[in-house]
Amino acid sequence: MPSDLEVAMTATVSPPGSATASSRPAPRAPSRVRSSAPSTGRLPGLDGLRTVAIVAVLIFHLNAAWLPGGFIGVDIFFVVSGFLITTLLVRERASTGRVDLAGFWGRRARRLLPALLLAIPVSVLLARLTEADLLVGVGSQVLGALTFAFNWVQIAAGADYFHATTPQLFMNYWSLAVEEQFYLIWPLATLVLLRLVRSGRARAGIAGGLAVLSAVLMALRFDPDAGATRVYYGTDTHVFGLMIGAALAFWYADGGAARLAAPAWVARRRPVAGIAGAVLLGSMWWLEESRALTFRGGLAIASLATAALIAVAVGGGTVARLLDLPPMRWIGERSYGIYLWHWPVILVVNADITSVPGSAGFLSSRLWAVLVTFAIADLSYRLVERPVRRFGWRGAFTRLAACVPGRADGARVLAGAITVLVVATVAVIATAPDATSTEKLIAANAKAAERTATSTATAPALTTATFTMPKGNQIDAYGDSMMIGSVPALKYYFPGIRIDAKSNRRWSAGLAAVTASGTDIRRAVVLSFGTNAGVDEADVRATLDKLGPKRMVVLVNIHLNEARATADNTTLAKVAADYPNAIVADWNAEVTKQRGLLQPDGIHPSMTGQHRYAALVRQALADLSYQHTGKVVKLKPLPIP
Repeated sequence: MPSDLEVAMTATVSPPGSATASSRPAPRAPSRVRSSAPSTGRLPGLDGLRTVAIVAVLIFHLNAAWLPGGFIGVDIFFVVSGFLITTLLVRERASTGRVDLAGFWGRRARRLLPALLLAIPVSVLLARLTEADLLVGVGSQVLGALTFAFNWVQIAAGADYFHATTPQLFMNYWSLAVEEQFYLIWPLATLVLLRLVRSGRARAGIAGGLAVLSAVLMALRFDPDAGATRVYYGTDTHVFGLMIGAALAFWYADGGAARLAAPAWVARRRPVAGIAGAVLLGSMWWLEESRALTFRGGLAIASLATAALIAVAVGGGTVARLLDLPPMRWIGERSYGIYLWHWPVILVVNADITSVPGSAGFLSSRLWAVLVTFAIADLSYRLVERPVRRFGWRGAFTRLAACVPGRADGARVLAGAITVLVVATVAVIATAPDATSTEKLIAANAKAAERTATSTATAPALTTATFTMPKGNQIDAYGDSMMIGSVPALKYYFPGIRIDAKSNRRWSAGLAAVTASGTDIRRAVVLSFGTNAGVDEADVRATLDKLGPKRMVVLVNIHLNEARATADNTTLAKVAADYPNAIVADWNAEVTKQRGLLQPDGIHPSMTGQHRYAALVRQALADLSYQHTGKVVKLKPLPIP
């Protein structure tokens, strides 16, 4: 997540050998190479690293299948932020003998708040104009964002970053909170270290120790069954990237000198950049959220690779020149705004242009989301962020007001517009719905999806295999919220069907439900799991083994904008191929080729979608019957009621 994102390091830089606060000359490390950073204090290559980070996050959120580990871009930002902030503090202390904490926090506020205070109300109003479902829970999200506690607010609310079936408008702001908490606490800790610990390497060791502690906490507290959100959102378990960056800054500071000095290995071993870059890119592709290794050392390794790239880049040379190419600089300078805007823009575009991965219009909708994001971020950078940093809040307001037509009243017009924006935002938040349309539909169907409530008779003992087309009273269905959303259509297509479906079920829960039914299972069974936590091949096979070879079984595959969806559907197809009595109903393909089948959440079936869902199940049963009997089943089209 973009952090400090300074365009330049503005702290005053003293010449080599300047005195420290104790008036003692800063010791010159014998095996170091002076950085090529100019005296203005700007560190080469960091804008380029920010570009790599924001592009990775953007691709991941556009379509997780394109870059399954793209969320690692956040960890790149963390390392860059830890390095920059610590370097700023060390330089100021070395140059002036003190650190102006009020000034530091004021600069952070001028850097971060202007764009944030613009993005929140505009995003809320755009969501209100396009899809009210995006506003569910928006009050707590805004409160969390404005109090620098978004990550903890979402943890308390039980939010799930990786498996959210109801996208949150400001979901990406969790990392802002982690960095803002770092900005509040770390300067105080740095002052203590600068005062009590004389060796730069010792300070680096302490920061590194904190990084190890945080990474170990993430590894120990990660629970695959409970999901990764707690350890991913938690400041305690995800501060290691910031600490790794801080450790590198202390190491580079040459015992407190205001000018950076690179360790000798940076000059001698330039191939380290290639190795680190390969590790980082490989991590973005391989360390997806479904792998336990991602949270048990994977993110920490990616953070160390980022630190290695920083170490090489700030030393100058080819790597720094590549990272400082004009396009990389341009995106890096605007990466904070791009990060703030990209997720709300993606959600609004999704609501306005309904398309799903693999469909004809999906790629164009992704391109449109990128163009809108970049355009808004550039305007924010030019008109709001940079003016506030250069001229302060009042100066920026005055200059922006001068751009309003009718300059004599420009300030009044601008103040009025801001007031209207704030009042409208508060009104929208106050009237936001408390549940999405999907949640309301699932709640309404939940009772009808209980097997005990709909069961009318015990299934007859199954002594022989019968693969003729089953009637509704010969079918049992087990599933998750996808099936709950389709209950009315399933009952319409299959009168007498028994349904056992509950929200948030995994394949393991499906196996348990089938096992609990004992022998009271009809001759045809529909299984619809995998939306939550993916497809576990062992559980699927165990479920089919439990049902036995005499029953007709339909496996409904999944549609998700997550990296695992393709692998999950491949697993279902592979398992079905090994069981002659099983067949896959390809819901994913149906959703891809036909628009309008999904609710605004992009996952659950709409009114039209639930009837296509039921029709697919019926066609799958007919196809399975034909495979075994050789008789074509003529299906009469049913009108949507």
